[in-house]
Amino acid sequence: MDKQETLKRILELGLLAVIRGPSVDLTVKMVEALIRGGVCGIEITYSTPDAEEVVQQLDQRFGETILLGMGTLTRLEQAETAKAAGAKFLVSPHCRPELAQAMVASGLVTMVGAFTPTEVENAYRLGSDVVKIFPGSLSGPAYIKALKGPFPHIPMMPTGGVSAENVGDWFAAGVVAVGAGSELCPLQWAKEGRFDEITQRAREFCSAVESARPR
Repeated sequence: MDKQETLKRILELGLLAVIRGPSVDLTVKMVEALIRGGVCGIEITYSTPDAEEVVQQLDQRFGETILLGMGTLTRLEQAETAKAAGAKFLVSPHCRPELAQAMVASGLVTMVGAFTPTEVENAYRLGSDVVKIFPGSLSGPAYIKALKGPFPHIPMMPTGGVSAENVGDWFAAGVVAVGAGSELCPLQWAKEGRFDEITQRAREFCSAVESARPR
């Protein structure tokens, strides 16, 4: 799957699960539960223990039946190590020019984190395919709508503050996709073995995203 195919699939899915797991085993089980519920866009964060091993396992098991990426990139070398592990897209939490350039140089779909208007424009100019608006919990859909005024051409994806109940508001504001973490896959549920509930939550999110997007 090349870069343009990956980007197209992200836009088709409209939902990325942002996973900060507690261990390799539990993180894999979290992802399995999400996949059973229909969530196929998976972002494993570097704040997950042995994150690259998790991605390798998931890539070997599921291949292109899922769209697998790595997030919370904070070091330049992670752009290449994530790619080597099997990631098809890269996500950072902030707009650091050298990191953004390393992510773009990897040849993978790049989503650079930004918040202010200046950061949003800088991230896009640095080559970010989609600008990640983070933390979304501090902004809300109205903020996206305001940003789309001067930047209608910049694809945006919020992460944080996204729920099945408000996902329609985000898409109405103009986002191309949403990233969902604890609202979609609560860490405590994984620790308690409540994987059937994670699967049900995944179904609810997928249904909400499907209903929210223009047909």
